[in-house]
Amino acid sequence: MATSIAIGSGNLPFKEMVCRGQVCRQSSSVSGITFQRFVQKELSWSCGVSKFVKVQRCNVSCSSVNVNSKPIRTVTPYGLRDGTTKYFDFAVIGSGVAGLRYALEVAKHGSVAVITKAEPHESNTNYAQGGVSAVLCPLDSVENHMRDTMVAGAYLCDEETVRVVCTEGPDRIRELIAMGASFDHGEDGNLHLAREGGHSHHRIVHAADMTGREIERALLEAVVNDPNIFMFEHHFAVDLLTSQDGSDTVCHGVDTLNTETQEVVRFFSKVTLLASGGAGHIYPSTTNPPVATGDGMAMAHRAQAVISNMEFVQFHPTALADEGLPIKPSKTRENAFLITEAVRGDGGILYNLDMERFMPLYDEREELAPRDVVARSIDDQLKKRNEKYVLLDISHKPREKILSHFPNIAAECLRYGLDITCQPIPVVPAAHYMCGGVRAGLQGETNVRGLYVAGEVACTGLHGANRLASNSLLEALVFARRAVQPSIEHKQSTKLDSSDADAWGRPVAPISLGRDALRKIASKTKEVRKVLQSIMWKYVGIVRSTTRLETAELRIAELELSWEAYLFQHGWDPTMVGLEACEMRNLFCCAKLVVSSALARHESRGLHYTIDFPNVEESKRLPTVIFPCTRMNTTWSSRQLHKQNF
Repeated sequence: MATSIAIGSGNLPFKEMVCRGQVCRQSSSVSGITFQRFVQKELSWSCGVSKFVKVQRCNVSCSSVNVNSKPIRTVTPYGLRDGTTKYFDFAVIGSGVAGLRYALEVAKHGSVAVITKAEPHESNTNYAQGGVSAVLCPLDSVENHMRDTMVAGAYLCDEETVRVVCTEGPDRIRELIAMGASFDHGEDGNLHLAREGGHSHHRIVHAADMTGREIERALLEAVVNDPNIFMFEHHFAVDLLTSQDGSDTVCHGVDTLNTETQEVVRFFSKVTLLASGGAGHIYPSTTNPPVATGDGMAMAHRAQAVISNMEFVQFHPTALADEGLPIKPSKTRENAFLITEAVRGDGGILYNLDMERFMPLYDEREELAPRDVVARSIDDQLKKRNEKYVLLDISHKPREKILSHFPNIAAECLRYGLDITCQPIPVVPAAHYMCGGVRAGLQGETNVRGLYVAGEVACTGLHGANRLASNSLLEALVFARRAVQPSIEHKQSTKLDSSDADAWGRPVAPISLGRDALRKIASKTKEVRKVLQSIMWKYVGIVRSTTRLETAELRIAELELSWEAYLFQHGWDPTMVGLEACEMRNLFCCAKLVVSSALARHESRGLHYTIDFPNVEESKRLPTVIFPCTRMNTTWSSRQLHKQNF
């Protein structure tokens, strides 16, 4: 992986960094990755990144992503050069809340392609149970919400970003309601506001325990009815189309693979929004849907975007533990079933298998402690007692209340013989949310011109070292909206030139290899994926150590090289694209970003806990920043699939 990693200020910017000065303390090398530690003063995260990145960039070559198109609407304003090249004002990669909310706004100013890997509803948004946090109660305040966010984030959050999100959140909720989203109301007719771990007040707007599904429904309905938005289902984004303009990297769109026809489709756009979600599937058990393989983070990294805070992987404390169910599922789930934070917020109590309540032993906030604390506490119980799950009991609450607040959870558990109104729920931590990602300013801008980010793929500075419950949908809504105006301005100053269509070499589907070779490659890739996930869980899980991280780094590097060698021995070419292989390269890329970032942080803060540096160090209250840098012998996952031809 070609990166240099800097530990930068918690108020790290990107535009003003050079002019305000930086002091390089030391530089060390770990497996070809350079770690540079800087001290910055009075720098704002949201000032932008371009000037700093220009100084740090090491002549990285450009790379591309491939995705194919299957439009719901078949007519595009710019027309088609041919069936495999399309032109739009805006390209949106991802169909969760961030992508759809942004698309609905920019569609007022031009044509929009929404490119989605599977069905439009298949996103992390659709699986979000708990709700959206916002200050909507007179007894609450923006300052309270900010304080809760900063405390949960272990004071690594950017205060300006936190203030913007907490202040603008209520208006974003009202917009959703105006669009037709239906949330639960109390007997007084007002919105029913729940409370979750880490929150000092009731401020969670929800639709029972299926909030994400309701928001996605409302947004998709609006998108379908918008004549300027064109949905391309089953189009897998492979690489961003980039070029160099002096020292700037410029984004021109994206290459995609239509996974139904195996056709490579190129999207040219004046503006690109990356809203592709997280990377939960670098771990064996995750609440994320199968599409969450870190595609956006990986291709942004290959396209020279700055990455930040990848060591902070949130493990949700309470995913359903299938081993503890009376009736075991007939097959392994593709993604773990989430037991929402709201169960503990409503009074759910955690017990070990001897029905001993244990959270008071770990934190005075007990079950309402932030997720990182609860996940580590459960992990400690499991290791000490050599057990595979703990129990979450809500059965002491009225049956009617349980069924009305958590109908989806109740139904899922009942499928396997467990009645949550009278029995405790078996739960275990599972990978849930990436607090790090593509570094973004206050308007979703990145250091790559024309590329904006929103949602889990982005690192805005809101979450710091640990995300506060129900702040994720809120962040997605706020930043999707904030990215609109600069996107419009960029679109107005940019022209699309159809003569550039072949300036980049085109990736190709591996059809020429034949069925036997493709079958072997698919089988090997599936096996390698499980091994990578096992390494990440064993060595880069909830509790870490330097030795474990270094072991993971070595084993991942060896696994990646052996997998690539296998592919190439069976006729694979570096320009070839296939869903499983490209997902695998993205998983490798994201896993390495997590490990490298974790090795760079010599303290325990928030979601990153290491036994070698078990304390919080004030001097290290700085974000981890990864800058692209050229290195010889890069692996396939670190390179873009094609280069510019001119």
